[in-house]
Amino acid sequence: MFWQTTRYRVDLTRPLVMGIVNVTPDSFSDGGRHVGLGRALLHCERLLKDGAHILDIGGESTRPGSPPVPLDEELARVVPLVREAVQLGVPVSVDTCKPEVMQTVLDLGADIINDIWALRQPGAQEVVVRHPSCGVCLMHMHRDPQTMQTAPMDGDVVPQVRVFLAQATVRLQTRGVARERIVLDPGIGFGKTVAQNFSLLARQAELLADGLPLLAGWSRKSSLGAVTAVDGKPPEPAARVAASVAAALLAVERGASIVRVHDVLETVQALQVWHAVSQQAASKNHEFIAKKDQGTLG
Repeated sequence: MFWQTTRYRVDLTRPLVMGIVNVTPDSFSDGGRHVGLGRALLHCERLLKDGAHILDIGGESTRPGSPPVPLDEELARVVPLVREAVQLGVPVSVDTCKPEVMQTVLDLGADIINDIWALRQPGAQEVVVRHPSCGVCLMHMHRDPQTMQTAPMDGDVVPQVRVFLAQATVRLQTRGVARERIVLDPGIGFGKTVAQNFSLLARQAELLADGLPLLAGWSRKSSLGAVTAVDGKPPEPAARVAASVAAALLAVERGASIVRVHDVLETVQALQVWHAVSQQAASKNHEFIAKKDQGTLG
């Protein structure tokens, strides 16, 4: 399976790690740490050294309750870094819902548009449709960042998310966007309860039934804090590394092609262990089949 993007045909045979680069003062986990071109670029280089396969740059916080960022401010945060990041030799994704930002970063050579609104904002879909090859990640979000956690979804979340993502995919395909340009994201934490988020992970196979690759974004999310709380007190986001790695590994085991993470090195190492075990299991299975075919079992 491949993900077609602006400059790269991304091989999804093995799970990939997307490193988060927040150039915002108020993101829930690392807000303010990478503001300024110099610090942001150093962070990109560190993530690549740690093993990131894709960089995801965001200039607007989407944490619950976060206020919208004016267009000119988001452009000022994102554009200088994208201009430099496209020279680093890996696909560059930009996390934005504004069509003006999408068009600007694509003109700079960005490879992927990662949109929490699944291109539902006016003009956003047109930007992707006009582009000949950019990749796009369509995410499910209930309501909006300001209200999504004040009134989360009701009922069985899995079929609702699946239908939403299928409809978003059809809308794009109907307008001529090839399936191989599209990746889906169930939107962990975006208008769901803790139980609903874990239901999406436990039943992730249902979201893969339509044949498109899945991106899982569990990194440092509040649901992980909820289940690892001590005496009712969740650990701070930066202290959720082990839980984040565990969730990423479980998502990959259940078929996710890409995991979007803050803690790249730890996630890459965990996936290397998982891959080594998977290779050994596959080797033993092939050996068993060969012996069976030769009639030498026993």
